[in-house]
Amino acid sequence: MAIKPDYVKQTGKILLERYPEAFSGDFETNKQSVTELTNIESKGVRNRIAGYVTHKKNAGTDDS
Repeated sequence: MAIKPDYVKQTGKILLERYPEAFSGDFETNKQSVTELTNIESKGVRNRIAGYVTHKKNAGTDDS
């Protein structure tokens, strides 16, 4: 399991708190949502955040 930088977790948690209906358990959908809801230009960072959000949604919990 990869170690996630704090900014990925913080951004993911903020997005899940503010827009819980925008995310699902599907990575591709979450990638699109992260692109629409943030101004993150880096594809790698966007994918890490989308992956973190997907993991949290699939786990059924919003805490770390």
